[in-house]
Amino acid sequence: MQTRQKLTSKTHKTPSALCILTVLTAAAMIVLAARVFWFTPREAVMGDVQKVFYFHLSSAWVGALAFLSAAISGIGYLRSRRMRWDDIGSGSVEVGTLFSFITVLSGMSWARPIWNTWWTWDPRLTTTAIMLLAYVVYLLLRRSVEDPESRARFSAVYAILAFLSVPVTFLSIRMLRTIHPVLFGAGSTSSGMGLSQPMLLTLLMSLAVFSLLFAVLLWHQVRLQRMTRLLEEHRSLED
Repeated sequence: MQTRQKLTSKTHKTPSALCILTVLTAAAMIVLAARVFWFTPREAVMGDVQKVFYFHLSSAWVGALAFLSAAISGIGYLRSRRMRWDDIGSGSVEVGTLFSFITVLSGMSWARPIWNTWWTWDPRLTTTAIMLLAYVVYLLLRRSVEDPESRARFSAVYAILAFLSVPVTFLSIRMLRTIHPVLFGAGSTSSGMGLSQPMLLTLLMSLAVFSLLFAVLLWHQVRLQRMTRLLEEHRSLED
């Protein structure tokens, strides 16, 4: 009983830095929303629906960043066998999957008035769906493995291999014929979504704020993963 109380008090105390960062991130999200909806110019061709693009692209960025973090954590675990890496990897995939879902849903809300359909099997949409499915399978399979070390080892290898879907998704609109807008690089001028300077500044601000949001959510997730793992270890000792 005393061990359980000591474990609970140690793991449930939220660091002051995390509390402060959480509040700052919430304030930054409010400022970002105000800038997007009230201070960023209305796009001439698409109108107000274009504003969803700031959140759509930023969510996709966070998803890719999270999956990269999971792959790096997988390498870290395989090299060191430290469970801390597994906590980071698992937390990263959960955050990345959430934001990938947001990417798909926000893209559908944009596609309906612009393409007159919620979904089309365009190369970018298809590769995104495959990528998202790969990480949903990761989460499901992870829950089917009971032994912590086997689960961590399996998750590490899977996260590294699954990350191959991320660059494929990114390059799909540059390698294949697509109707999806290309905002940067070759072909960006033909997308019909030219960015003025205020729009570009809003986009950069959105990417920065969402990156901060990713850091905060990942920190919370890693703490949650660690608490869950320590409780599992404690229960196994009691049994």
